[in-house]
Amino acid sequence: MSPALLLTGVLAYFLLLLGLARGVSRRAGADAFYVGGRSSPWPIVAFGMVGTSLSGVTFISVPGSVAASGFTYLQVTAGYVAGYVAIAFVLLPHYHRLGVTSIYELLEARLGDSARRLGAAYFVLSRTVGATARLYLVVQVLHALILAPLGVPFAVGAAVVLLMILLYTVDGGVKALVWTDTLQTLGMLTGLAVCTTLLWPPDAVAQLDAAGLLRVWVSDPLSRDFSVKALLAGAFITIAMTGLDQEMMQKSLSVARLRDAQKNLLLLAGLLVGVITAFLLLGGVLTLYAQAHGVAAKGDALFPTVVMQHLPGWVQAVFVLALVSALLPSADGALTALTASTCLDLLRLPPQDARTRRRVHLGFAVLFLALVLGFKALDSASMIFVILKLAGYTYGPLLGLFAFALFTPRPVSGRALLAVCLAAPALCAVLDFGQPWGGYQIGLELLLLNGCLTWSGLWLARTR
Repeated sequence: MSPALLLTGVLAYFLLLLGLARGVSRRAGADAFYVGGRSSPWPIVAFGMVGTSLSGVTFISVPGSVAASGFTYLQVTAGYVAGYVAIAFVLLPHYHRLGVTSIYELLEARLGDSARRLGAAYFVLSRTVGATARLYLVVQVLHALILAPLGVPFAVGAAVVLLMILLYTVDGGVKALVWTDTLQTLGMLTGLAVCTTLLWPPDAVAQLDAAGLLRVWVSDPLSRDFSVKALLAGAFITIAMTGLDQEMMQKSLSVARLRDAQKNLLLLAGLLVGVITAFLLLGGVLTLYAQAHGVAAKGDALFPTVVMQHLPGWVQAVFVLALVSALLPSADGALTALTASTCLDLLRLPPQDARTRRRVHLGFAVLFLALVLGFKALDSASMIFVILKLAGYTYGPLLGLFAFALFTPRPVSGRALLAVCLAAPALCAVLDFGQPWGGYQIGLELLLLNGCLTWSGLWLARTR
């Protein structure tokens, strides 16, 4: 299919999202931007959060990783389920009991204003880096497939994507995202189903097994992918990147009743297991197809190359719209959550101050554009593992802060809080890159190590 037709389809899809967002957020109150008026239906929230949790990185990177890693990502996914259970029955009751708009209000209630500001600052750093890395990957693919053949520079394409996201989130916020994310998740899953069905050979499971792609468990304790490490990492990645993340929790906070919010998270956990398994199966049949047809592309380039060079034009259109659908939930949610946390936690603005909120929203859009252009210099075969690695450094202090606040709250000075939360990731970097472990390699358990070091430092720094 011609790049011009594909571009027309993408722009029409953006207009559909804009119309939907404006329709659901019309005449919304001041709290609609932050918590959706606390009136969102929990099944809709759960389905929409699938797209937010997975993003364009999962859409591209997880299928591309199967050739090298098999189905070992399922180890991490099993840990995700344990993490969602912990969020539903440990964190959510605290958030609902306090009636928070920003989850970092819990840190203020337990440890004081400095802890709230520090937690929000780490969230802003974490989500900005993670969201722009995800955004870069999908904009890069869209540029290669559509914009470059039309002579559109990468920077212009990235700017247009961010402008469209800005238009449908600047006023609607969470109220709009609950419904636009649902549409986007549906688009992403449609693309997944269509591509898997077309590529699925009659004896797929036997071929995958013969090729050694169905391996899930890793028994070598020294490996980065050792099963025990992956399960623990998956659980704590979910707790940190969902339960301690304003972007992810703002949708659960928009559900009025605690019990319904808990159902939302448990349903989300089940949906994620099924969807990630489907993406891994897609990655397996993509690998088989590449081997059978001499496709040289690997990693993140595999899925787009097979679709755009070997499948019919209508499938290419479905793929591109599914890719856009996978991109948007993480980018639009991040913009909204970063705006909310900056306004409520760092600037301490009243929710009614819409003018400043819009300026902050625009400022983050400009920052996103600058970082996406910076990520263009990063060359990685699989961005999913780059993002999870970065999360180990930036979400670790949040994990330690919340653990200390919930289970061992003691007074800690603002200076000590800052010193500990800077020292812990710095020490992790020394241990990670120095590798003083006699052959042991730190993998995704870096997040847990970082959190433990943060908690230990806060315990030692507490005032008696």
